Amino acid sequence: LSKMVDMKPKTKRVFVNDVDVFSSKNIAKSPTREELLGHLLKCDVILYNISENSTQQMINEATWALTTLHEEMENFKSRKLFILISSVMTWAMTKPQNPDEPDVPISEEQFRRRRPHPAFRAHNELEKLVLKLGRTKKTRLPAYVVSSGLQYGKGENLFHFFFKVRYKCNLEVPMFGPGTNYIPMIHIHDLGGVIQSIIQNKPKAKYILAVDDSKNTLEEIVHAISTALGHGKVKEFTEQEPKELDYLKINLSLDASLIKELNTQWTSENGMVENIDNIVEEYKVTRNLLPLKIFLFGPPAVGKTTIAKQLCVYYQLNHIKIEDVIEEKLRELVSCYTMEILRSFEEDGGLSADEKLLEIVKEKLNSKPCSNQGFVLDGFPHTYEQAQALFSETQESISIEPVYNKKITPDNIFVLNASDEFLIERVQALPESVAEKMHYTQEAFLSRLKGHRNRCAADETLLDYFEELEIYPEEIGINSDDLEYTAALKRIIGMVGEPKNYGPSPEELEAQRLKMEEEKRQRLANEVTERKRRNQATLAEMAAHYQEWNLSELERQEQERQSAQSLPLRLYLMMYVMPSLSEAMLECSKVRPEDPVDFLLPVPPRHRDNTQTSDVKKLKLNT
Repeated sequence: LSKMVDMKPKTKRVFVNDVDVFSSKNIAKSPTREELLGHLLKCDVILYNISENSTQQMINEATWALTTLHEEMENFKSRKLFILISSVMTWAMTKPQNPDEPDVPISEEQFRRRRPHPAFRAHNELEKLVLKLGRTKKTRLPAYVVSSGLQYGKGENLFHFFFKVRYKCNLEVPMFGPGTNYIPMIHIHDLGGVIQSIIQNKPKAKYILAVDDSKNTLEEIVHAISTALGHGKVKEFTEQEPKELDYLKINLSLDASLIKELNTQWTSENGMVENIDNIVEEYKVTRNLLPLKIFLFGPPAVGKTTIAKQLCVYYQLNHIKIEDVIEEKLRELVSCYTMEILRSFEEDGGLSADEKLLEIVKEKLNSKPCSNQGFVLDGFPHTYEQAQALFSETQESISIEPVYNKKITPDNIFVLNASDEFLIERVQALPESVAEKMHYTQEAFLSRLKGHRNRCAADETLLDYFEELEIYPEEIGINSDDLEYTAALKRIIGMVGEPKNYGPSPEELEAQRLKMEEEKRQRLANEVTERKRRNQATLAEMAAHYQEWNLSELERQEQERQSAQSLPLRLYLMMYVMPSLSEAMLECSKVRPEDPVDFLLPVPPRHRDNTQTSDVKKLKLNT
């Protein structure tokens, strides 16, 4: 009803019930009926809106206001105007005038034949009361009924369910039933234009049908919403029905002619489907659903991907990681083309590998999810030339200011920085399997780190490009005191601001919390497993060395034991045997017997007799 603000030539005091939640709760502060009557008597126009989301209390209040004003009519200082905005749901059960021609629209002149939806009988009774009390020619309280089609625009109302589902989720938009029913509709601006024209012109007709020229079915409407906000997929769904389902089940083709005279400046004369792009833009602006575009830049292993994932969860953004974008494109190509076509694309595309990569990333940034919610660019582009090719637009005329695509150019640039020593220590602490998966082996990581430092020292760097666009990067230091990135995230969120979207529901927040906890537990478990594996490998190596050392030590000890055991025998021989043996051998050399051995051996006891010579006795050995 915003068109009523600049009414000319004379400003009128207009009372509108339940304008919004704020005014109802904070300005009106639920006045008593006596206080409310005082306000109504001061107004030139009294407008009650019971078209959508109305309660029985609002209908009762409108009924009281109309009858009370009618009773006080003689005390009016000037004529007043009463307008009731009702709903086409009071026509929902109306049968075609000719059963043989069910597709012929019902004209507004047949309003006395209307039959309401069972849930809108109170609306219908109030419409009749307004027409009855406003019928008198000389009445000081003329009254009008405006039967409004289902309203859309400026953030939506009844159709908000479909917008929200498609905006938040990259899934099929649910459609309840086959969707072949016709829904009479009107843009909220056009409805405001009709109300303004009634106030100014006071037409003769007291019952006005406010619908646009569209003859769209529910399926066409839902498909248009899905296409404008995403891939256009629609799925019949019955598990969870929205509260607006009674409205969406209406199947009515209406023909309104008087509205053409009342509303000369249409916002959406041909309906939502024809003007869906403008409707979507209104929807985003009204609900402050503005896309956030964030770019994280920094050396390898500084934590860009970890922070990007957490930002995507907090702001409900799309994570643009170059490896994932390439894999997604390859899957798309493989599914859409034969291998011969894919090979032809690779060989004859006429683009270099870098140009192809930029085209793929640009296509991703222009996709509906990124255009709607926004994105976090994870570490790409790397150079001034890549950023210029990705974000800049061709200049049709000479311009001093650089021309760039604001739709896909990040407006929040964060440079994550850390010392080389910190990054190397972090990579060395990673489990071996993780390091290999991330290409963080020692040689590969040092090469990537050196390449990043060289690019940052070039004559024209990536950050220079954004500064030329007056998009100034913010530097975020990463160190060992913030290994969980808590401080870095807090600082980034403080600079970006609160989420500019619906944000996750309490159930989604709980699911995300559980998922992050599970990922953390899994990460810790993997680290424990990797640490245990390393310890076991170290212990096995130590055991092998110990076993080898132990065998050599045992051999040495056995030699020492044997040597120690042999020491007394040698001493015995040296002390008791060798002296006697030496003496015997000297004697043997003097005597020179025929059998030296027998000469040296002691005489056994059986050989001992008196015939033994004295020489033998002398030479007997003492053993």
